[in-house]
Amino acid sequence: MNTRFKNHKGPSINLNLNVRGLAQSATLAINELSTTLHRQGKHIYRLGLGQSPFPVPTPVVEELKVNAFQKDYLPVNGLNQLRDTVARWFFKRQGLEYNEKNVLIGPGSKELMFLLQLVYYGDLVIPTPSWVSYAPQAHIIGRHVRWLSTSAENNWMLVPDELESLCAKDPDRPRLVILNYPSNPTGRTYSQRQLKTLAKIARQNKVILLSDEIYGELEHKGEHISIARFYPEGTIISNGLSKWCGAGGWRLGLMVFPESLDWLCKSMAVVASETYTSTSAPIQFAAVRAFQGGTVIEHYLSQCRRILKALGQYAYISLKSAGVRVSEPQGGFYLFPDFSPFKEKFNARGIMTSEQFCSTLLEKTGVAILPGAHFGRPEEELTARVAYVDFDGARALEAAEKYPLTVDLDEAFLETYTNNTLTAVDLIVSWIHDYLSE
Repeated sequence: MNTRFKNHKGPSINLNLNVRGLAQSATLAINELSTTLHRQGKHIYRLGLGQSPFPVPTPVVEELKVNAFQKDYLPVNGLNQLRDTVARWFFKRQGLEYNEKNVLIGPGSKELMFLLQLVYYGDLVIPTPSWVSYAPQAHIIGRHVRWLSTSAENNWMLVPDELESLCAKDPDRPRLVILNYPSNPTGRTYSQRQLKTLAKIARQNKVILLSDEIYGELEHKGEHISIARFYPEGTIISNGLSKWCGAGGWRLGLMVFPESLDWLCKSMAVVASETYTSTSAPIQFAAVRAFQGGTVIEHYLSQCRRILKALGQYAYISLKSAGVRVSEPQGGFYLFPDFSPFKEKFNARGIMTSEQFCSTLLEKTGVAILPGAHFGRPEEELTARVAYVDFDGARALEAAEKYPLTVDLDEAFLETYTNNTLTAVDLIVSWIHDYLSE
């Protein structure tokens, strides 16, 4: 076994860390602010919180009802039946061979990521922009964070040379590199060729990869590829019910480990046994049905993807046509527009940071989006995340049934069933034009 994959006993961690410098998670904060403003009578367009707009599939809801009586503590690692079903799901989806011992169930993937960082001694390596909670978790625990820069020219994706260069500076240093794709916040994903190259570099440098594939099933073409196909011995996959199954509030996440990293899985389970004990029993029994898949689940996913693809295209084309620098979304429900083409004009009006940009936009239009600075980008860079999910997903799914799956959903459909999001995007475009023309 690679010595890099053995337990690293670094200096002891002070668990009484001072976290007073940390603020509430940005995504949760924008949701609470939006709710407060709404209660004050202001119409708010909620493009801040990245929550699936779609309902939980009916068969999964029915399974939860049937198992509402389940009250016993389940195994710390998770319900055996669920873990076995998840392993089979990954074989069916990705051709990856796991068994139930390789699967760890937790109350949300966020909690499991925290435990992983807690038990693994090494630097956390994060490409920017990245999801808002990776780095704060590392700071809470006391881990070093190494940022890998990306650029709009490369669609905000990690370029293999950046990873190789970092590893070359200190080849023996233990590292945990996070890849999240389709990406939150950019909506971009990696091609098979890119994944193979990144996997090769990771293997050469004995890097551990955490592949956060929570949006994998929402890849707009339904063609998500896990990097674990090309680097199985060093890749941990993170997933859950929150995004593809519309069950964020159910709080069920999972991680899948290769045999070479079994010690990490066991260490996390030890900590879990002393913290959250086990994940909600009824939710785990219902999750078995979700990961069993089948015709109903597949149809549900196909409809979700086509709605998100159509809406993402509308937002992308609208912003790009207005002169905003933005990459075409390929999965999930995010865009990461860069308003830097108007930077001088905004600066002249006192808008110097992405935080100021988003605050002014919310004040003037009621559209809530998140500043790029919350995703690891420089404060003066006028980037932001747009979560195009402010619509009634149940109503949109029902309406989409009237359209053959082979037909792309048109703008008339979007105007009828996702109008709040369309209006929000139009407000951003018109505000930029009107504000800078005053």
